[in-house]
Amino acid sequence: MSRRLPLLVSALALVAGGTAVALAPDAHAAGAALSATLVRTSSWNSGYGADYVITNTGDATATGWAVEFDLPAGTTVTSSWSSVRTSTGNHHRFSNVSWNGTVAPGATVSFGFNVAALGVPLGCTINGAPCAGGTAPTTAPTPPATTPPATPPATGPIVDVSTADQLSAALAAARPGQTIRLAPGTYSGAFLGRAIGTAAAPITLTGPATAILTNPGSSGTNPGCSVPAAGFDPGYGFWLYGAAHWKLNGFTVTGAAKGIMIDASPHVTIDGVFVHDIGDEGVHFRRSSADGVIRDSRIERTGTAQPQYGEGIYLGSANSNWSCYGNTGGIDASDRIQVLNNRVGPDVAAEHVDVKEGTVGGVIRGNTWNGQGIAGQNSADSWLDVKGSNYLIESNTGTFSAPGVFANGYETHNPTVGSGCGNTWRDNRSDLGGVGKWAINVTSTAKCAGNLNVVHASNTVTGATSGLTNIAVTP
Repeated sequence: MSRRLPLLVSALALVAGGTAVALAPDAHAAGAALSATLVRTSSWNSGYGADYVITNTGDATATGWAVEFDLPAGTTVTSSWSSVRTSTGNHHRFSNVSWNGTVAPGATVSFGFNVAALGVPLGCTINGAPCAGGTAPTTAPTPPATTPPATPPATGPIVDVSTADQLSAALAAARPGQTIRLAPGTYSGAFLGRAIGTAAAPITLTGPATAILTNPGSSGTNPGCSVPAAGFDPGYGFWLYGAAHWKLNGFTVTGAAKGIMIDASPHVTIDGVFVHDIGDEGVHFRRSSADGVIRDSRIERTGTAQPQYGEGIYLGSANSNWSCYGNTGGIDASDRIQVLNNRVGPDVAAEHVDVKEGTVGGVIRGNTWNGQGIAGQNSADSWLDVKGSNYLIESNTGTFSAPGVFANGYETHNPTVGSGCGNTWRDNRSDLGGVGKWAINVTSTAKCAGNLNVVHASNTVTGATSGLTNIAVTP
């Protein structure tokens, strides 16, 4: 879409010697406005051919263009035509040749390429602006900034997308009150949201379960502590960074190094998503992403690459990682997260919920844990490991059956002073499958003096080799 900047001319009259002189009437500045549309021209089992059709929707002639995009790891450009191509790793730049650089208003030109493998272009820009449309800059394109760009105007309260390019563009242009609506289909790429919503006008990303986000490979250089940077793809299925007040609803995330990553993004609600077949953890609230909710969602088959890091839901960060993910006070205060009515497992290789030290005040209620497939690596041998404090854990149902490694249903640990204390269990039903020792194993009472963990008599257990809990039960 073309955006024209008005030439601001004041309606003033200059009075000199009694003579009024009127200034020129309002006008607008002419300009080129280029867009680039991907058109697949052929396909085969191991690759495809495509053109980018460049259109000038402005009212001035464009003289020169450059289209840039990334391809997922494992997908390569094998040939191209009608352009000058330069490639650095997975990043590709196509600029005009001598005979197709001039694009008159309303005219089109094109260039083409073939690729090996089936990944699609990601993050497409033309002369530095989104390929979906925008006014071409008056200076040469510069590399993308590592800080979020200024948010362009919204295109409407509901933005429908059906391709990976459209999704990336919609995320980049998101603003409070918008809903980005996914059509059924597979979206392959690195999808990052950085816009900030508000409590009154959150940003929503929604779609059916048949809208599938996938990111099969990471690429680029990690600038340290996993922050967004030009050319860096950490392999996350969906990533929010510094993006408060988002709602994620209904879609599926699969085939990624990590599933949904929430960084420095408070007040995020995840509702009814399906996360499965993930290399490490399924959903992670990190970098003090407080006051979030995950509810009515399914998480299965995590830790397919690294079972020891295959948590279903991960709250906060280990204290060994606070130098990266901690706030100015030093801790990862991803506090008051609510984990409600989810189904986690089977084949979640590590804890179904890993509650890290430094986090406080969450609620874990009404969930179903299927412990089949817990791998037992890195001491991950329970449904929940509660190192945070003052959590309410109630009305959950947990089961275990072979294969897997299973020590206890719920465990507490105290890696830092005051952590793993003040948590309350009530109305939980636990079936330890004849393998697990305690339904609720509290590792220390001495480390929680004045803020003891509490296990109510309303909790029940079957199939335990020892019993309900190793501490005194509270009526």
